[in-house]
Amino acid sequence: MNPALLIALAALQMADLPGGEIRPLYLSKDSPLTRVAPFRLDVTPVTNRQFADFVAAHPRWQKGRVPALFAEPNYLKHWPGEQPSPEQAAQPVTHVSWFAASAYCQAQGKQLPTVAEWEFATQASEQAANGSSEPDYSRRILSWYARPATASLAEVGQSPANYWQVQDLHGLVWEWTRDFNSTLVTGESRGDSSLDQGMFCGSGAAGSADPSDYAAFMRFGFRSSLKAPYTLGNLGFRCAQETTDETMATADLAGRL
Repeated sequence: MNPALLIALAALQMADLPGGEIRPLYLSKDSPLTRVAPFRLDVTPVTNRQFADFVAAHPRWQKGRVPALFAEPNYLKHWPGEQPSPEQAAQPVTHVSWFAASAYCQAQGKQLPTVAEWEFATQASEQAANGSSEPDYSRRILSWYARPATASLAEVGQSPANYWQVQDLHGLVWEWTRDFNSTLVTGESRGDSSLDQGMFCGSGAAGSADPSDYAAFMRFGFRSSLKAPYTLGNLGFRCAQETTDETMATADLAGRL
């Protein structure tokens, strides 16, 4: 299929977000806000079927062919063979490294969302652009974090869409972000010596922008523990795209297909 048509079809599965401002949770209420430019985000995480189509077109990312530098041995280990099972087709793909996720997004004319973009999208509830003050908002998220992992994941698109019409940001899988490893830790012990190590435990909430947002602290702590080759059974991804004249034209083409 024509690559331009593939990208146009992929645009059908994206939501438009106007951008705005967020405050990193580990900073105080007086800290400067982080500006998030308008962007587009996949409505749901990438599925096993979608990723299987990608690896079929890009053999270097097929199971058993990816160098250890770019993925752990568990890469796509949940697939029974070279392809996912029919039951897995609509489930979110997991056991994929950051390198593989990035390559998939690039093949679609997209990229992984930044932490700021992901957090901007995820602060929306079903009714509001920022639902963090709603009583049930954090409770629902934390209830998922508290559940033990299951052997079988649900299919994507089963949760209600949020204010931006994005689904499955919570309650299904953790997700890779483009700059997952640039939030708090430099990776070099001397460079990290000035950081408040309490950020990585319960005391990190003290003096933060929102001390009650334990779910966000868990996400930031999880991201700081990752390395790009990791292939975890509860870690998937979705793609994002900057809003430009070209992407708007692609979205218009997709809407007319």
